[in-house]
Amino acid sequence: MAYSNIEFAIEAGVAVLRLNRPDSLNSFTSDMHVEVREALTLAAEESAVRAVLLTGNGRGFCAGQDLNDRAVAPGEAMPDLGDSVEKNYNPLIRLLTGMEKPVICAVNGVAAGAGANIALACDIVIAARSASFIESFCKLGLIPDSGGTWILPRLVGMARARGLAMLGPKISAEQAEAWGMIWQVVDDDALMDTALGLARQMATQPTRGFAFAKQALAASTTNSLDEQLEVEKELMRAAGKTHDYQEGVKAFLEKRQPVYKGE
Repeated sequence: MAYSNIEFAIEAGVAVLRLNRPDSLNSFTSDMHVEVREALTLAAEESAVRAVLLTGNGRGFCAGQDLNDRAVAPGEAMPDLGDSVEKNYNPLIRLLTGMEKPVICAVNGVAAGAGANIALACDIVIAARSASFIESFCKLGLIPDSGGTWILPRLVGMARARGLAMLGPKISAEQAEAWGMIWQVVDDDALMDTALGLARQMATQPTRGFAFAKQALAASTTNSLDEQLEVEKELMRAAGKTHDYQEGVKAFLEKRQPVYKGE
């Protein structure tokens, strides 16, 4: 399938989606949203896909919204930003967080505005040493969207979340790692090899187990301990009925490497 704003390919169980508007730091337009949503939906539904890797082409990961895509002539009504969030950014975040497969993000440069929060919505974030994260919304009198006000306090605590949202500092990849915003920082020239290697390795593992783990971790943010223990019980019950659990036990007893099917 041909795309104009992204590159998308499936190989060895990994769907690789590259944002591909490098001249605009991969900022989002309405057309790009459509293509990303279509590719991620395909990745979610295709059984051959067992891991997803999201990255950007060029010198930046994503600068968020392309403001030129919202430009209006003098005298015309300003665009409804809530409508843009509802139709474009919210579905994207729900696709990433609800994906029943691991989603790895390789941040190859600046991740600003919605671009930062799209990256942080992924399961595992690996950043190049030259990458940075900027909650730039406050520079325009806006709030962090794309799940930013939900995920930032959970990653870095409320005090730092307020600072990020209201001051908009540029956070280096190393600072983001130290704060627990992301999983790992690697040298720039090792980014894609590291991210692809991880995605390919995860694509051979028990995919449904990853889905159950994502579900349990998401539920934990609002559950009491007793409620979470019940969630764990039910998900363990479901996990114990999967092919991959049975294969893992059998392989352990037979002293061999397991062959998981993602089932």
